[in-house]
Amino acid sequence: MQQTKPFNVTSGRPIITDLNPLSPISEAYRTLRTNLQYAGVDRSLQLLMVTSASPREGKTTTINNLAVAYAQADKSVLLLDADLRKPTAHQTFQLSNRCGLTHVLAGNAAAREAVKETHIRNLSVMPSGSIPPNPSELLASRKMDLLLDELRQSFDLVLIDTPPVLAVSDAQIMASRCDGVLLVINARSGKRQHAAKARDALQFVQAKIVGVALNQTAASELSGYYSYTQASAE
Repeated sequence: MQQTKPFNVTSGRPIITDLNPLSPISEAYRTLRTNLQYAGVDRSLQLLMVTSASPREGKTTTINNLAVAYAQADKSVLLLDADLRKPTAHQTFQLSNRCGLTHVLAGNAAAREAVKETHIRNLSVMPSGSIPPNPSELLASRKMDLLLDELRQSFDLVLIDTPPVLAVSDAQIMASRCDGVLLVINARSGKRQHAAKARDALQFVQAKIVGVALNQTAASELSGYYSYTQASAE
């Protein structure tokens, strides 16, 4: 049986949408969820990849909170950790990484064995598994295609975490297999030219970029309702 209590911040990485669902930040993630739902009106966004141009722009924080936001809307959600270079999902949700994506792709486990329930209702995680010597080749394999087809049948939404676009080719490989891509940009540290290069790299593989999430935006840079909610929380 799944737990329903908030995540223990001393044992895992805190997720604000789980710990404080009424906070302005949680509301921002729900707004992002709504915007993505509208982006998918004319086409299914069942496989949604979340990535960034460069490291430390907040893509993993974004995908974790977005996964919780969708799960709270009664969607059956799988967070797939396809960052086979620096995986974090198993640490965030305090799950075993002994059986994960790489084991499924290597033929050593079935998909159902690699899917782990979390303490959050409706949210499951497939951790990365052992870090392989050939991440790009595994992600580009026919077995990856078959796995994604299987996951489509089992979940309302599959959110896929990948390495940054400009770091390695993994994100481009996965983007070509997904229904949409959300690009996370850090408003403070992200560089405009890096964002442009990431966009071009994704468009080169005909990825469907459904939006850009601007991270670390100051309240003073916002307007209207969002400025009000952030200011009132201080």
